[in-house]
Amino acid sequence: MTEPKTHTLEVPGATIAYDVREAGGSGEPPLLMIGSPMDATGFTTLAGLFQDRTVVTYDPRGVSRSRRTDGLTESTPELHADDLHRLIDAIGGGPVDVFASSGGAVNALALVARHPEQVRTLVAHEPPVAKVLPDRERVMAAIRHMRETYEREGFGPAMAMFISVTAHRGEFPADPKELPVQDPAMMGMPTQDDGSRDDPLLGQNLITCTHYEPDFEALRAASTRVVVGVGAESEGEMAHRGGEGVAEGLGAKPVTFPSNHGGFMGDEFGMPGQPEAFAVTLRQVLTA
Repeated sequence: MTEPKTHTLEVPGATIAYDVREAGGSGEPPLLMIGSPMDATGFTTLAGLFQDRTVVTYDPRGVSRSRRTDGLTESTPELHADDLHRLIDAIGGGPVDVFASSGGAVNALALVARHPEQVRTLVAHEPPVAKVLPDRERVMAAIRHMRETYEREGFGPAMAMFISVTAHRGEFPADPKELPVQDPAMMGMPTQDDGSRDDPLLGQNLITCTHYEPDFEALRAASTRVVVGVGAESEGEMAHRGGEGVAEGLGAKPVTFPSNHGGFMGDEFGMPGQPEAFAVTLRQVLTA
């Protein structure tokens, strides 16, 4: 595998930055690794464990190097799917294999529903889809409460709430205020509101991602092989439960991957999972 080469792609309303790590001779299609709103840096370790394949990573619109020019506040899964469709065209048109995690998994489900011919295998790891959950109304209420906190109080209090929501195991309480939320200061987050409301997670993707409803009819009819992954250590958490719900909607069983929601990461963000073991499972799934 060569060092990553960075490219840019002009799409309606944004300039998308993506990286290509070339590897020749494998006979396998490119492997696209995507998150949302996590940028390409989160896949550095995992990409290095697939040196026999060409690996492509990217920054979603509005994140890191990918600049938005549309002036919109919300980025929907359909909008991200269109960006991914154009990105795959730019690297040869596909079909590609896709490993997609968290919000990236939601966007990838939207991509496959619209352009199944571009994806051979999709591994959708822990998509945080609230609408497939039995307590969907409570979960969506908690997410709306988080968004309202962000609009009212800013990043720190809302991010503390985000951590509480994502770490919660089991069904959600009827009142979102019953969820325990730590003091942002105790978590090293700002307590003063700087007035900005352009955070890629809290301001651009939170509602549209978690409230997305997969098109199960299109996904079941797609030529793409769709595999849903869940973490061995994240059972009961919303994203894990979302993965189980999506798998059920597809009439399949989820595949258990080592570690937790970020189990594929090394020390990119100071919370390493088990990337070597994760890569072994991912390789097995891709070649099954």
